[in-house]
Amino acid sequence: MYIKKILFIIAIMGIIALGGFSYYVYNQIFSPNTAFQEPEAVVLIPTDANFTTVKKQLKPYVKDMASFSRIAEKKAYHKHIKPGRFILKKGMNNNELINTLRSKNVPVKVTFNNQERLENLARRIASQIEPDSISLLKSFTDTTFLAQQKFTLANALGMYIPNQYEFYWNTSADEFRARMLQEYKRFWNDKRMAKAKKINLTPKQVMVIASIVQKETVQIDERPRVAGVYMNRYNKGMKLDADPTVIYALKKQRNDFDTVIKRVLYKDLEIDSPYNTYKYNTLPPGPIAMPDISAIDAVLNYEQHQYYYFVANPKNPGYHHFGRNLAEHNRNRQHYISWINKMGINR
Repeated sequence: MYIKKILFIIAIMGIIALGGFSYYVYNQIFSPNTAFQEPEAVVLIPTDANFTTVKKQLKPYVKDMASFSRIAEKKAYHKHIKPGRFILKKGMNNNELINTLRSKNVPVKVTFNNQERLENLARRIASQIEPDSISLLKSFTDTTFLAQQKFTLANALGMYIPNQYEFYWNTSADEFRARMLQEYKRFWNDKRMAKAKKINLTPKQVMVIASIVQKETVQIDERPRVAGVYMNRYNKGMKLDADPTVIYALKKQRNDFDTVIKRVLYKDLEIDSPYNTYKYNTLPPGPIAMPDISAIDAVLNYEQHQYYYFVANPKNPGYHHFGRNLAEHNRNRQHYISWINKMGINR
């Protein structure tokens, strides 16, 4: 009887110990272990991160790091870390946290438009995915890549079609560039290529004229008409005489693309630059800005008309007066000059 009592007590103690251990394990694995109050939190795990880096990134969001670390080691997560953008949900337990970090790399929506140079584009992209602007710019300006794809440093900006795209946050600079080349080729489908051929332009020439149209008017409904003016001039062998190209040449000459130039002066028209379409009867060597899709399609589908001139319309901000000849243009232009003088716009 005495031995039975001892065995019974030992058995009870074993059950209690097992229960305690099970409760401990359950708490370690399945109890909520998040420290944020919002519905979710975003964690970025860098490429080549070790477990120390992971814990540093998780510190603001995990309540009990010791228990997380123990479970991570038991599940061998610390040996198989994956970079990326991960979304943690409030109330997740250690098991859920680790499973999320293992397999749920969530893409980010990358957007860009209206960039004037590759440098601006690199900064814009670097604010949305992992690579920094230096590595992105190095990839964008890789002369071997550009030569292979028949681009130059001057026209390479035209390879990046502004839109919204999905990327994994840890996409490399070269992977981003490769995807953009793919999107460029997809954009220039058979239909658009046929339209470019019909108006006797290459896609790269279309991008140059579209960039001028982009800078001339923000009104999407007016862009086909503005594009028609430039195509009329181009087809007649006239100089484009586009103010935005002079502004670009001036910024490039000063190496200052942050300056705001509201008025082109007569002396500016003499700048010796291949971008100055008042001086040279050729298209600029590349886009003066990143044209958006509406500007590109405005060139491909430009309005057929007899206008060769246009000037801003002070009575309808954002739009322009169009003229068929120099006499009409000079009348419209005089109204505009009177207005800018009245407004005191000198530069």
